Amino acid sequence: MIAKPINSILFVCLGNICRSPLAEGVLRAVFSERGHGGDILLDSAATSGWEVGSAPDPRSIAIASRHGIDISRQRARKIMPEDFQRFDLILGMDRSNVADLKALAPTAVRDRIHLFLEFAEGKPLDVADPYYEDREAFASVYRMIREASEALATRLAARVSTPDSGQTSSTT
Repeated sequence: MIAKPINSILFVCLGNICRSPLAEGVLRAVFSERGHGGDILLDSAATSGWEVGSAPDPRSIAIASRHGIDISRQRARKIMPEDFQRFDLILGMDRSNVADLKALAPTAVRDRIHLFLEFAEGKPLDVADPYYEDREAFASVYRMIREASEALATRLAARVSTPDSGQTSSTT
């Protein structure tokens, strides 16, 4: 488990055009709704270089827009070696992403890499890649990401909150 404060989060999927840009946008919206808009650096990246420079998939843009979130200006990028030092928390969208990230990461920072749904909600489940699916699959992915983002925001808020007694929260 991560003991230090989390000031930056990187979401990672295979191409950085479907799931990870959506997760970045949704968590940014959740933080904004809770009044924590600029407190934590958020970004997303890919384990592959196939889509570098591309906008998010139009279906991800559409489902985000339907919920009042604009991810259209994001651009896909491949994870870089410096990302492993720059980000306190690196969340892979599926087990394959996590395995790829751990293979790329220096040993000293592998504890920063987690499966998104497992870290956020304690559910060891993948966020399935909807790329070859229909719009309903993107809606399902949005719902999973939204639920996990709400849980993650709550979890992170609990880590930094301190009760009136001056003791730190037992949820850290």
